[in-house]
Amino acid sequence: MALSGDQKDRGELRIHESLDELQTDLADYIAEISETSVKERGVFAIALSGGSLIGLMGKLCEAPYNKTVDWSKWYIFWADERVVAKNHADSNYKLAKDGLLSKVPIVPSHVHSINDTMSAEEAADDYEFVIRQLVKTRVVNVSEISDCPKFDLILLGLGPDGHVASMFPNHPALNEREEWVTFITDSPKPPPERITFTLPVINSASNVAVVVTGDSKAEAVRLAIDDIGPEGPLIPARMVQPGKGKLLWFLDKPAASKLEASNLSK
Repeated sequence: MALSGDQKDRGELRIHESLDELQTDLADYIAEISETSVKERGVFAIALSGGSLIGLMGKLCEAPYNKTVDWSKWYIFWADERVVAKNHADSNYKLAKDGLLSKVPIVPSHVHSINDTMSAEEAADDYEFVIRQLVKTRVVNVSEISDCPKFDLILLGLGPDGHVASMFPNHPALNEREEWVTFITDSPKPPPERITFTLPVINSASNVAVVVTGDSKAEAVRLAIDDIGPEGPLIPARMVQPGKGKLLWFLDKPAASKLEASNLSK
């Protein structure tokens, strides 16, 4: 049985007894948002990240989801990507293709990955252009409170340092407010060149889910969710705060082990 709770503006928490339980709940959640988006808009625009997230989405490839989800209506994007060849081991595209996209009937032309022949700066500009064209046709919705794209769902992981997408602590990219997609060439973890959605885009989504497992992330989870006061460090994950959308945290018990008990209720 999952514990759940709400922490002021830090969203809804779902804390799971086991990874299997978390994976099932995550698959249910994604399938539900997909169904709602298709009913309301005719399409489902989802942005993925890398790391352990794709593996945790694995139940979507199994029954019943592989048959009940309307995969033909899915449009796939990446909230961040490493500027490497698509067949490179560090590619988030390759990770998603091997672990998810090749196992379900998604329309190949609906998969929008970066141009891996360009520099990081060029790839970021090109990816933003692609998204802007899809906003014009409303494949991706538009925010009511800004000119940003309004993705139906953005899925994020969390690093031990508190980074989300490729937004790292104290990095100038955190301050970008004009661009939808920016680039970095000095990632503190390899590979150094990456593109990433900016915070205004992440915070314009209809739904943002942060999926975190393992005790190595427990301190980052605490800093992202608990009331740590004005003197506490402002990690990137704490800056994820959708303006009109919903924020949800999928945690296993080790990842949630440092949270204040007052945040949680049966």
